[in-house]
Amino acid sequence: MTTPDPIKVAIVGAGYTAKEHVRAFADVPGVQIAGIHSRTRARAEALAKEFAIPHVCDSVAELHERTAASLVVVTVVELSMNAVATACFDYPWAALLEKPPGYDLDDALAIQRAARAKARRVYVALNRRSLAATMEVKAQLADQPGARFIKLQDQQSQARALAGGQPPLVVKNWMFANSIHVIDYVRQLARGTLTAVEQIRAYDPAAPDVVLIRLQYDSGDHALYEGIWHAPGPWAVTVTAGDRRWELRPLEQAVTQKLGALPQPLEAQRWDADFKPGFRRQAEWTTAALRGGDTGALATLDDGIESMRLVHAMFPKR
Repeated sequence: MTTPDPIKVAIVGAGYTAKEHVRAFADVPGVQIAGIHSRTRARAEALAKEFAIPHVCDSVAELHERTAASLVVVTVVELSMNAVATACFDYPWAALLEKPPGYDLDDALAIQRAARAKARRVYVALNRRSLAATMEVKAQLADQPGARFIKLQDQQSQARALAGGQPPLVVKNWMFANSIHVIDYVRQLARGTLTAVEQIRAYDPAAPDVVLIRLQYDSGDHALYEGIWHAPGPWAVTVTAGDRRWELRPLEQAVTQKLGALPQPLEAQRWDADFKPGFRRQAEWTTAALRGGDTGALATLDDGIESMRLVHAMFPKR
């Protein structure tokens, strides 16, 4: 039996997220981290030294030429994603873009058009989809009859984001940059077609505080988004179906509860403790996609943009 050729992976960016992708992909059998490019060469050189990455490159073109990679992982900031992703689409590798795929919906659609123009295969790193907790809840829900009620709890602070150095345009669209982590769960858990978006308490860009939005699906499933902006609150997802309830809080940990019984924790997965949660399985799925195997719940660019559309529908005025 022949051993398949290694999957060569190139990295664009050299920050914390890039490092976590390197760790995850390097752990997948048959994967080689072949090169790295960053606008800050010193950081790229440091990451290359730490992980024995053979090529540090000064451009996307050089990165492709020197690595002959099958996959490029793009980990740049939101305002750079369009230009960098479009540059990557000039070459016939697949791409995994960090989320969100654009700082707002229009920016994401521009990236989508660029990818389609070159017929490129592009994925989005919505890593909460590959959490063991998410996967187990979805598996148990599959056998549960009845409509589903999903509640999303989100907490954001644009003031803290600005103080932390985030650009004003990104902070203005902070629901795309950060709330998408929670909102994407609706697309994982609710069935059917979205038929109604009700602004019970709409987002006010001039003075955001509590945001309540109801989503209705033609399957009978409902979701309620509770966003606490500029006040303490959790990130959590709950779903109730029939006589059973599931809760992800934090999102990496799940419990289930039957009517009249105490909550019971669901089994955790080592990968979500040893790596940035969701990254190791996401790397596995991405590698499998390149080999024509099982891609699990890996998000394509088109799929990621549907989540961006949902965010846009929930926050129409910014």
